[in-house]
Amino acid sequence: MRLVASLFALSSLAIAAPSQAARQRVEPMVVEKVTRLPVAPNSDFEFRKTKLFLLSEKTPQGTGSRQTTSTLGGKSNAPSQKTATLQDAPITFERHYRMFGAVTALDQRQRFGNYFDFFWRAKRPSDVTVRLEYRQEKLHEHVQAQEISYRNVRGTRKTEFKVIGDDYFDDGRVIAWRCLLIANGQIVAENRSYMWE
Repeated sequence: MRLVASLFALSSLAIAAPSQAARQRVEPMVVEKVTRLPVAPNSDFEFRKTKLFLLSEKTPQGTGSRQTTSTLGGKSNAPSQKTATLQDAPITFERHYRMFGAVTALDQRQRFGNYFDFFWRAKRPSDVTVRLEYRQEKLHEHVQAQEISYRNVRGTRKTEFKVIGDDYFDDGRVIAWRCLLIANGQIVAENRSYMWE
């Protein structure tokens, strides 16, 4: 009986190990020199969704403390407190999610900054590099970049980038960005902010 139980445990570990390695977080690398790449759009690669979040040192005002003003007749133009609280809920959640585990003031300082989540799809297996190029307010036209490479990837993926902590406080918030999907040394898909030139 013990032998059967131990064999079952070992086989379940062997099956679970590759899936845990596939889900392992990949941290972006800073690109020292940003070079121009040829553009060759390909319908096999596309951006699906982009989520941007600025976690500033100032807490958002109004969560649970909005007041409604009444006019003659008892009606109000302002949203009710319940509606205002429901609208603020996703922002409050995102702030708590990003700050989870930051106990000291130093920990919290290292979490402040810009967060970028890009959801993208590759319809065929390929080696893909996701690159975020960005400009910060105190560096003006200087372009910086971070990138993450994936080997033989297919399907929908999520890639996260951060400009936080000292990078955020020293150089300012990100004012313009573009995200690239690069395959075979060519840009096959692009997503950009309206401020990017």
